[in-house]
Amino acid sequence: MNNDERVAAPAPAADLAHLMRAGTLQLPALPPLSLYVHLPWCLKKCPYCDFNSHATEPAALPQARYLEALVADLDAALPLVWGRPVHTVFIGGGTPSLFSPEGIDRLLAAVRSRLPLVPGAEVTLEANPGTFERERFRAYRAAGVTRLSVGVQTFDDALLARIGRVHDGAQARAAVEEAAAAFDTFNIDLMYALPGQEPAALRADLDIALAFAPPHLSAYHLTLEPNTAFAANPPPLPDEDLASDMLDLLTQRLGAAGLERYEVSAFARPGHRCRHNLNYWQFGDYLGIGAGAHGKLSFAHRIVRQVRWREPARYMQEALSADARRTVSNQHEVGRADLPFEFMVNQLRLAEGFELARWRERTGLPLSAIEAALAEGERRGLLAIDGEQVRATARGFDFLSDLQALFLPARKKAPAV
Repeated sequence: MNNDERVAAPAPAADLAHLMRAGTLQLPALPPLSLYVHLPWCLKKCPYCDFNSHATEPAALPQARYLEALVADLDAALPLVWGRPVHTVFIGGGTPSLFSPEGIDRLLAAVRSRLPLVPGAEVTLEANPGTFERERFRAYRAAGVTRLSVGVQTFDDALLARIGRVHDGAQARAAVEEAAAAFDTFNIDLMYALPGQEPAALRADLDIALAFAPPHLSAYHLTLEPNTAFAANPPPLPDEDLASDMLDLLTQRLGAAGLERYEVSAFARPGHRCRHNLNYWQFGDYLGIGAGAHGKLSFAHRIVRQVRWREPARYMQEALSADARRTVSNQHEVGRADLPFEFMVNQLRLAEGFELARWRERTGLPLSAIEAALAEGERRGLLAIDGEQVRATARGFDFLSDLQALFLPARKKAPAV
């Protein structure tokens, strides 16, 4: 099979004997393993959202059937990760906080009974203020969630309406207050460069957010993604210069408040970095279960990516069939030529970059596979190389896509102009 060939369902997810046979790579060790669980429903589809999410009324949520499907999916995938300790669990969506604390408790109990979680494993749940009920967050904590990520986006009522959120500023403040009371580590999600947003509105958002002393804050530039309502009917957005000024404001204010920018969009106090996302960015492994979930799994001689069926009804049908391995809609082995870009699109997002030893360990490839691109990045002032340590410069952070593109396979690079 060609390394880039994709295998479509209804073929089984993977043939273990094939995955274990000799191949094109030689990985000296397997990377840390995480688990991602996708809960795809939300109250309303946001016009900027390109995630696999589906609007539903809470009464119509098929919680019991979907949890049964998740457990069947996990059972079918166990041979691929048997015996490997799991360092982090992330329950994302959609809006996972639509699921009851009792449902999350059942899910995590099923995970713990099947996978060896390391002591102190990080367990994150995404929550939206529109599904907030007092004491609900504490119930998630009691179920085993250790970290809550609250999708605020903005505290400004007018801006919330413009981006189609179902909550208002008062609900957002109440949700963050409850998260701060219930969890030692929590995250506030903010967005900037929103339709009609001015720096004063962003300053107000930061004033409110920092008043809660968040251990972690994520800040995302609103972008118009294909196949979204905003892509079809674009709202008026701040220009690039204004958006850049807003990012400068963010980094200055958060830095002064003791939140270090450790990744392009992530700021944290010491000891509160998101370990699950760090594993992604450090090219670790993750098993993804749930509708539309992606996964990356390493074996001694190959690295495989999987995707589950996107439609929840189809996903549940396959998971609860006679062969739950059919939840995987397609999979492919990552080719040697694609590994440099796959590695760099993650690692170069981190402010500290990476050590060259990690490149060898996580890809099984020699340094010669990236030497030319590293040299070009350094020549352009996008990369700083200090012995074994490689990181993006300030300029490289500003032009991260250009830097990452240096590592694309020759067949995928845009022609020079």
